[in-house]
Amino acid sequence: MTEPLFDRVALIGIGLIGSSLALNIRANGLARHIAVTTRRRETLEKAEALGLGDSYHLEATEAVADADFVILCVPVGVCGAITSEIAPHLKKGAIVSDVGSVKGAVIDQMRPHLPEGVDFVPAHPLAGTEQSGPESGFLELFRNRWCILTPPEGTDPAAIEKVEAFWRGCGSNVETMTAEHHDLVLAIVSHVPHLIAYNIVGTAADLETVTQSEVVKFSASGFRDFTRIAASDPTMWRDVFLTNRDAVLEMLARFSEDLASLQRAIRWGDGDTLFDLFTRTRAIRRNVIEAGQDTAKPNFGREPGNGEAAPGESTGS
Repeated sequence: MTEPLFDRVALIGIGLIGSSLALNIRANGLARHIAVTTRRRETLEKAEALGLGDSYHLEATEAVADADFVILCVPVGVCGAITSEIAPHLKKGAIVSDVGSVKGAVIDQMRPHLPEGVDFVPAHPLAGTEQSGPESGFLELFRNRWCILTPPEGTDPAAIEKVEAFWRGCGSNVETMTAEHHDLVLAIVSHVPHLIAYNIVGTAADLETVTQSEVVKFSASGFRDFTRIAASDPTMWRDVFLTNRDAVLEMLARFSEDLASLQRAIRWGDGDTLFDLFTRTRAIRRNVIEAGQDTAKPNFGREPGNGEAAPGESTGS
């Protein structure tokens, strides 16, 4: 039997990502001990009832004691405060990581608090659903999804290799890039699409000429999928937009320019421009499927009559 990568992993936060990590750590033998911590007693009791960990703690400082791998599975806006709290209790040689959708701001928040002798390897698994809570996790969440590592300059290569091996052990493909590049890429492939979804659903709800019951009753497939994305955790996404402000605004400006071009094409009846764009974007969809990042099955692989996201369908960060 292969030796575990870590003796003790501390999961700070046990929502969708944290609980899915716990299931993977257990199933794939990635650690000998899983310490679960969250501030809400009710959530901790749910995690314990589900058997997600080996020990359960309301205080993060207790969970990280003697841990050789600590993962913050919390909204990016609180990463700095939590790191400051646990820093004096981290053992020398420990690796600290996170799962946030923004990397530059997270590094700025966390790195100043980390003591000498502790390695910092930020990570972002590109996987999620609109569900949250310890009961929402499942083993296949990370399978064939990308996890991006953004280690700051000077990080011990051995620590990076160990975190990469951990995510591969969870079924992920792993890529390493700078935090700045990550934040720009994620602004267009994740953050702006979520913002558009929130806006479209909000606009539909606010229309005075159409009652909300009609919006729900006559929802076509496009609107339904926007509502699925717009059901994502509000705290997490509020923090994403506030901490990745510059990259999101840059991508929104580009999007606004392209949208204005579409408006002109529709106004002037320029069918060629519309057809060319739709042809190019259709090819992108095929490329996504060929890359294994979605399924070609009808209705996104959902079972007939089931409007929920299919397991592993990435609607989160």
